[in-house]
Amino acid sequence: MTPGFGSLIQDVLWCFSQVKGTIDTGVTESDIISTVEFNHTGELLATGDKGGRVVIFQREQESKNQPHRRGEYNVYSTFQSHEPEFDYLKSLEIEEKINKIRWLPQQNAAYFLLSTNDKTVKLWKVSERDKRPEGYNLKDEDGRLRDPSMITVLRVPVLRPMDLMVEATPRRVFANAHTYHINSISVNSDYETYMSADDLRINLWNFEITNQSFNIVDIKPANMEELTEVITAAEFHPHHCNTFVYSSSKGTIRLCDMRAAALCDRHAKFFEEPEDPSNRSFFSEIISSISDVKFSHSGRYIMTRDYLTVKVWDLNMENRPIETYQVHDYLRSKLCSLYENDCIFDKFECVWNGSDSVIMTGSYNNFFRMFDRNTKRDVTLEASRENSKPRAILKPRKVCVGGKRRKDEISVDSLDFSKKILHTAWHPSENIIAVAATNNLYIFQDKVN
Repeated sequence: MTPGFGSLIQDVLWCFSQVKGTIDTGVTESDIISTVEFNHTGELLATGDKGGRVVIFQREQESKNQPHRRGEYNVYSTFQSHEPEFDYLKSLEIEEKINKIRWLPQQNAAYFLLSTNDKTVKLWKVSERDKRPEGYNLKDEDGRLRDPSMITVLRVPVLRPMDLMVEATPRRVFANAHTYHINSISVNSDYETYMSADDLRINLWNFEITNQSFNIVDIKPANMEELTEVITAAEFHPHHCNTFVYSSSKGTIRLCDMRAAALCDRHAKFFEEPEDPSNRSFFSEIISSISDVKFSHSGRYIMTRDYLTVKVWDLNMENRPIETYQVHDYLRSKLCSLYENDCIFDKFECVWNGSDSVIMTGSYNNFFRMFDRNTKRDVTLEASRENSKPRAILKPRKVCVGGKRRKDEISVDSLDFSKKILHTAWHPSENIIAVAATNNLYIFQDKVN
């Protein structure tokens, strides 16, 4: 990590500066970004949108002539991953929206990534071509077949240089395994398998087999009227290929060990924080639903995001989280209006930095929050077009709950709930973050001294 990053909130985050302005493609529904993900080296950044497209950005090499352009990200490849479909048996329209993207570690010159919509997971290969073959015997230069009787000389085809072309090709399509909407995909640390999770089931796939998957979790009751909770997120342990966690709409986390049984209907560990009876309200169950769960890079901790808080759990302590961070507690008095406009059901994601020392998650008004686990300091920053000039300094924002409002504060009644940061990503080893705000992608880095 960058030197001095332990004191991130104090020394670095006050001065987050822009790597690249905004990537703005219009304000249509299909252009809204629905997922953001760095690859394992951080050289590539992929985004998926509601229109089923995947856009990959590549980090430019640092230039001695332009040192201020410190590793900017520019468009590398764009392709249509999913198309809208219709299930005629169930009279159900299947959206093309990309729910999740997950990269596979790079094994050769090509890149591989998984993308999924509500029903189908696809494995994509992204590769470069800068040469083309010429001098075929049976084809002319335009690709048309030649008359064999006209061929009098045997030619040896040669490779000629051409302009660089980036191709995205689907290598595998994993379909017809989910009755309900897929909310998570996670690549196993053995890099041979991955899992996909929907509301009631989790399936385990082998990358080489598309027509068969193994059901490893099934919480569907015999009588659907007895259904009390659904699966909201799932992820494999970063180092142990037999271990995974999944979260539920009841605010609980289950850790499962695939060595114990083929069907992991019995969890190995159960993480739940007892509810304070004094805080019980009509909205308690809704706001306790976990929208995201992430293992730390070390594999020692689990981070969960519910509507109002981010919690960090130690794998060795199940009865309560070791850390709880209030993301936007000032909204507790606004839950009624948030319920009426459906914002209370928004699913915010959360991410770790490369050393697991800082947590980032989104909020409303295009605000995003960062919490330093070592110093216990936090900061609220804003991703907006107004302060999106290259290398502009981001200033911390504060929300005024009541009483006299200071000049640099914003009133909680003035927050725009249509502007929300649901999807964020953090570079695996550097202080570079990607923040998706509706149809804009903001990329920030720490200040260049």
